Amino acid sequence: MNNNTDSEHQCYVCQEQFLSRNDLQQHLCRKCYPPEMREQIGKLTQHIENDKQQQQLQQLLWKHGKLFDIRQPSIIKATVHHAIETGTHPPTYTPPYRVSYKDEQIQREEIDKLLKQGIIEESTSPWSSPIVLVRKKDGSVRFCIDFRKLNNITTKDAFPMPRIDDIFDHLSHAEYYTTIDFKSGYFQVGLDPKDRPKTAFSTRDQHYQFTVLPQGVTNGPPAFQRIVSQILGPTRWQHSLAYLDDVIIYSPTFDQHLIHLDDVLNRLNNANFRLNVNKCQIAKTAIDFLGHHIEHSNIRPNADNIRALIETQQPTTAKEAFRFVKAAEYYRKFIPGFSTIAQPLYKYAPTTKEQRSQKSQSTLINLSDDEIHAFNELKRILTHDLVLRIPDQNLSFKIQTDASKIGIGAVLMQTHPNGDLPIAYLSKKLTTTQMNWPATEQECYAIIFAIEKWHKYLDGRSFIIETDHKPLLPF
Repeated sequence: MNNNTDSEHQCYVCQEQFLSRNDLQQHLCRKCYPPEMREQIGKLTQHIENDKQQQQLQQLLWKHGKLFDIRQPSIIKATVHHAIETGTHPPTYTPPYRVSYKDEQIQREEIDKLLKQGIIEESTSPWSSPIVLVRKKDGSVRFCIDFRKLNNITTKDAFPMPRIDDIFDHLSHAEYYTTIDFKSGYFQVGLDPKDRPKTAFSTRDQHYQFTVLPQGVTNGPPAFQRIVSQILGPTRWQHSLAYLDDVIIYSPTFDQHLIHLDDVLNRLNNANFRLNVNKCQIAKTAIDFLGHHIEHSNIRPNADNIRALIETQQPTTAKEAFRFVKAAEYYRKFIPGFSTIAQPLYKYAPTTKEQRSQKSQSTLINLSDDEIHAFNELKRILTHDLVLRIPDQNLSFKIQTDASKIGIGAVLMQTHPNGDLPIAYLSKKLTTTQMNWPATEQECYAIIFAIEKWHKYLDGRSFIIETDHKPLLPF
């Protein structure tokens, strides 16, 4: 047996050698995988009603069981470690913030855990960023480092993030979905040793630095996106897509999904990734992904997100008002006339340095009648079953447009056997000048705006425009 074969069939836990992959797999299942993995894989597949399909899926997950073994931290086999480019800028230093004895204890417990996992190490770096403990709504505390000074002098990474709408558009015709969540994804990315000192932070009496990519550094998201994209390789836009640490695998049939799932899991396994088994959804016909619920080529807002918006109390500060309208805006393509409805609340958008200040954002406000109506109307609409159809590139498109004295709106649709189904809505409040246009010009503008907005669907193909403005019908 050659060395390559030995390495290929060596147990990563106990280092024992095996003659075949099958022998290794049986050994891992019997002896070296953690006992709770059997229960976890059972939970991941319990929704599969067909016994044969459930067994096939379980065997596939056992084959890649190393992905779910999180007993030890893992560093992925990326081609390069993450670098923090700061040029010739001298080190930035901020002394540790003074905190209560209780918070000191919280810091110490978190640091001890990070040291044990090898995520941080002791440091003699001249750099230092302060620790910040962020209180969550549930009362728990999140350990963070304030890297703002470091970020200000870091050369920005221009690697592109995929558009969420483009991701959803590629799920047309899919009936089976798997979503994958990485276990502390950033902490699985190695940090270039020469740049570790730049991530240093201090407690009252000790100095540390990260050995892996920390949360909060400016190039973390594009760096992670690049790594995951490289690992997924040619599977991207074919049967897998990634948005940061959220990966989706999609297929038209169960048998194809097993092939696609095996392909992606094999790539992640070879890269030494570890997954958060409790947040993975495997081979489902309905799934939640990136704040949306997807099922049979239909897409809806995520129910938990909508519930949180509906339960929002009437804002009492500018920050609360703007946070609500921005959260609702995420689902604007589901809401006809969103811009016109929400417009009164956009006055609280912080557009100047003074408005963005903590004092300004925390100032108490009294909503006007128009603002209260906008707030309540958005909540009322969000209680409806907001559903859109994922576009099918094999079907023709249709646009319906409309204009009023204050705004324009449009809906993009496709004709299915059960009628015209909406793909997306758009709306725009007219400017003062545009409000003075003749009605025909406003109606024309609605058509032009819709075509420009949805050009990626319409370019190079015939489509239908529907308007109720009679002067335009001869055209």
